[in-house]
Amino acid sequence: MGDVLAGFHAAWEFESDSVLIRFERGIRTPKLFQALGERRVPLEAIAGVTLAPGKRGTVVLRAVPRPGADPLMEAAAEQLKEGSDPYRLVLPAEQETLAEYYADELRARLTGSGPAERFLVAAPEVPLQFKAYDGKASFDGRSVSFRWSWTGASSAKWKAGDQSFPVSELSGVEWRSPEVFEGYLRLLRRDTSGDRPPQPDHDPAAVVFGLGYGPVHESLPFAAAVLAAARSTGAGALAPVAAGPRRDPADIADRIRHLGELHEAGLVTDEEFSAKKAELLAEL
Repeated sequence: MGDVLAGFHAAWEFESDSVLIRFERGIRTPKLFQALGERRVPLEAIAGVTLAPGKRGTVVLRAVPRPGADPLMEAAAEQLKEGSDPYRLVLPAEQETLAEYYADELRARLTGSGPAERFLVAAPEVPLQFKAYDGKASFDGRSVSFRWSWTGASSAKWKAGDQSFPVSELSGVEWRSPEVFEGYLRLLRRDTSGDRPPQPDHDPAAVVFGLGYGPVHESLPFAAAVLAAARSTGAGALAPVAAGPRRDPADIADRIRHLGELHEAGLVTDEEFSAKKAELLAEL
């Protein structure tokens, strides 16, 4: 096809085997779209196409992704607001005839149906990171790291220490949108039993969100990238992750100071205080 259909916040370029979606970077464009930049969606990842009236004199062309085809939508688990759905193209109502033409063209080219056996849409590129309420999350493509914040992390997380999870040990992620109460990102590990996991603010495999922390446009692409890596890795071994740079001495000092406050408050035992302090000093 090779044609381009431009709408509000995005333009769709129709190719022989895919739709290339390019998102605008305007001030009114949803931040998630700006973070995604562009996405190539293979036609085999699309289950159907709809065209419906929108709000305020618009029409909405939407590609319906197959379940399991897109790691972003799998991680979102139907929590995205309508305006942040990357598969919607909003157009002026006067372009309805043109939109209907492209909708029919797309439908005629679709080949896939039912759940996909693997991800067909590429995950967001790494490295990725974002700041949660109780720590900083980073992902380099091979391992996920949680570095706890001395102002927000619970004593349980401080006792556990900063965490690093190779994707080979993960089975998936659980993302609860920061736009709802008590949002969080939890890593699901392969070796856990069927026991109920602890609350996210006490789980060393989770970071919690808060006002201004873990926004959708940062935490959702992060969750999607981790999910895709975990699914593609399976039980296979990964190359070892190189050791990271040494910590800032001022940061270590702040962490030891906060650890001392926990110790004085009786939240950390003498043994835990000594062990964690030695661990922090070893990072200098």
